[in-house]
Amino acid sequence: MASPGLIVLFGSGETSDHGRRVFDQILSALPPAARLALLETPAGFELNSDRVIGRVGEFFRLRLQNYAPRVTAVAARQRGTPFSPDDPAIVAPLLQADLIFMGPGSPSYAVRQLRHSLAWHYLLARHRLGAVIALASAATIAVSAYALPVYEIYKVGEDLHWKAGLDLFGMYGLPLVFIPHWNNNDGGDELDTSRCFMGQKRFVRLMSLLPPNLTVIGLDEKTALVMDFTARVGRVIGLGGVTLIHTGPAHDPPKLEGTELEEVAQQRHSHVHIFRDGESFALQRIGDFHIPSGGDGLPEQVWQAAQAAHNQAEAGEKVEETPPAAVQALLEQRRLARQRKDWVAADALRHEIAAQGWEVADTPTGQVLRRKQAV
Repeated sequence: MASPGLIVLFGSGETSDHGRRVFDQILSALPPAARLALLETPAGFELNSDRVIGRVGEFFRLRLQNYAPRVTAVAARQRGTPFSPDDPAIVAPLLQADLIFMGPGSPSYAVRQLRHSLAWHYLLARHRLGAVIALASAATIAVSAYALPVYEIYKVGEDLHWKAGLDLFGMYGLPLVFIPHWNNNDGGDELDTSRCFMGQKRFVRLMSLLPPNLTVIGLDEKTALVMDFTARVGRVIGLGGVTLIHTGPAHDPPKLEGTELEEVAQQRHSHVHIFRDGESFALQRIGDFHIPSGGDGLPEQVWQAAQAAHNQAEAGEKVEETPPAAVQALLEQRRLARQRKDWVAADALRHEIAAQGWEVADTPTGQVLRRKQAV
């Protein structure tokens, strides 16, 4: 029976030398030529979202080339478009992935596009069956039980508030809120940009708006927290530390006198722990940790599809390669051309698709793409 994979959360620096150190450890434990699916959704509103995720892909291909990773960008940008997170063809690589990555963009946008989506359900199912989930920046915030709307507060000036997040850890009994860029100092001496650009004073007010019995986890810059479900521990890797604010057993607290953390701890009747590089803590410390049975909490058809893909990979069967986003876009253009009976344009698009190494077949149920066979 498969066990859930690792979940890795970055405070920042996922594509830096420090990020490479983390991914080096992860990829060394994955199968050779592991399949990596890079989910584009958090940046899907940006006109250059393909380049945003493309830079992450280049990091894996160039900086971790010794592992020969097979990298696929999953262009699940926006619902109601040809690049929808509910389109089975777009999100299919998630079911084949050994590692799924999400990163930069907008936390609020990511939550809005992914909540109850096929992409999100595929991610959950694949993780349940052993895939590693790596999250950075906006994605780290979005998977919280409550997501911090950073841009709305920091850039637009909206009143302090939280949004319901994707609650990735809720199914494991862990109600968690993540704050990356915990020790950020981009503002220098003039502006406190710690606590993910909120600043310490504003962070105290934000904490008073959260429900009780949550664990808040602050992730320093260039630092990662590795949640190991098999060992039932969280491990810290990086230059900084990980700060836990939670209710739980008594302990020897760090020296917090005069800091906003002391005020928050008193306000929430909680404890504060700070863990550094190489240190770890038990997951039971931050909630009623448990591993769900089978596909509990997932749509049945999603769980069946995830199991079929997993069993196929375990049996060593060839998994059909998923076409890149550019080819999928050409296929959609051809579908529209055929719909308006523009056969000249449809034929031209067929040749353009073929030039990129794919062939299209018209079937009673629609177009089907296949990788061209080598001659």
